[in-house]
Amino acid sequence: MYITTQKEEFSYAYINAVASAAGYSFQVAPRPLDLVGVDVTITGIALPGSRRRTRIDLQVKCTSQKLLDNDFVKIPLEIKNYDELRNDNPDDDPLLLVVVLVPDLQEDWLQQSETELCLKRCAYWVSIRGQPPTENQSTVTVYLPRQNIFSVEVLPALMQRIARGEPI
Repeated sequence: MYITTQKEEFSYAYINAVASAAGYSFQVAPRPLDLVGVDVTITGIALPGSRRRTRIDLQVKCTSQKLLDNDFVKIPLEIKNYDELRNDNPDDDPLLLVVVLVPDLQEDWLQQSETELCLKRCAYWVSIRGQPPTENQSTVTVYLPRQNIFSVEVLPALMQRIARGEPI
């Protein structure tokens, strides 16, 4: 398997683990949605007792590059991806960028014992919905705050904001 494919699959496993532990369903997007920037969809029930579903779409990147500084994860995105993420059509489900950082060596990505499964490093999220177009021709750097860890604690808060119709 190509390393890029391994990174993609590992990032899906990471997000699936977070979504499952938080009580949400996880689905890799079908190819037509992938063509418009959606890699993963997370779905849940908006409120206990409600039959209304809440959805969030994710564009996922996985890298071992050194993208961290003290406050941000800085990732260069192709203009196509940037434009997909900044789409502010109110009829579309929110589309977040999630960047999964992994160690340089594939054998360091995961540790397992009889008592635990540890996926290494961390995932960060950001919404750039409504951001202005860029003058750049090939890439634009997107800044993900390091405090925006994609976690079991954060996902329900994001889903509740979506259920209430609040921007992310």
